[in-house]
Amino acid sequence: MKNMPLSRAMTFAVISALAMLSPAAPLSAQQGAAPAAPPVAQQAPAVSQTPATPAQATQPAQPTATAAPAAPSDAAATPAEREGKLLKAAAAELKELSPWTMFKSADVVVKAVMVGLAFASLVTWTIFIAKMIELSVVQRKVRSALAKIADARSLAEAQFALGAKGSVLASFLAAAMREARLSAGISSDAGIKERAASSFSEIVRAEARRIRLGMGLLATIGATSPFVGLFGTVWGIMNSFIGISKSQTTNLAVVAPGIAEALLATAIGLVAAIPAVIIYNHFARVTKGYLELVSRASGAAGRLLSRDLDRTHVISHGGPHSRAAAE
Repeated sequence: MKNMPLSRAMTFAVISALAMLSPAAPLSAQQGAAPAAPPVAQQAPAVSQTPATPAQATQPAQPTATAAPAAPSDAAATPAEREGKLLKAAAAELKELSPWTMFKSADVVVKAVMVGLAFASLVTWTIFIAKMIELSVVQRKVRSALAKIADARSLAEAQFALGAKGSVLASFLAAAMREARLSAGISSDAGIKERAASSFSEIVRAEARRIRLGMGLLATIGATSPFVGLFGTVWGIMNSFIGISKSQTTNLAVVAPGIAEALLATAIGLVAAIPAVIIYNHFARVTKGYLELVSRASGAAGRLLSRDLDRTHVISHGGPHSRAAAE
């Protein structure tokens, strides 16, 4: 009986000892685990930082370096620089739309129209220079001839005063003397004067045709050049619309050059037509004045012929002086 309590006491002692040791073991485990956690936390950022150091830092740096110059070039541009760029672009557009550039880029038909109108304008100014020189020379000659024969009493004296200088008045005098010579022995003075007047009319008409040479061409250029230029414009606009339909765009940069080329043909037509009309009207007035001088020369030759005929009639039939001498 005495041994039984002792065994129970030993058992109780063992159990109490185990009870005292059991809370200390977890505490010591916690104390041992607690300092182990911080190294794991310290190693985690180290592991996260190591793969990013050499490779990841160099790879994003390259796109940043390439994109960096583009940003300041557009954003850091001053208003003066922008205005300069706009002015350069406008100058380039004006250079592209110059008349010579438009001519080179025009259609073959439009080019032919432009070349023809330019040639017509050249012909107009050539006729203007030539006719101005010709009219000034012939007018001076006729006025000088009329002044020389103002005091002449006969056809022979007038021819001697004129000399060998060629003028329309010399043609009138030669025609009058030829008619007087061919009508020698005819007593009708009226018939001689009528035939001489017919010869004078032919000379006047021939001189009018000669002095008006080239004016018909001026009239043709002035009347037809606008229509020829309009034909080139219509053809060019047709080609422009065809180009618009092919490109399927109505952008002004695409439409404007073709229309400008077409309108250039009309402009050249007007440049050729307007001077031609003005020059034609000017020469019409100047030619009319010259033909009046020719009519005066014809009248002077007719008066000289009439004096010669009357003088010959008086001599052949005897005048008052011959009758007085006979009595």
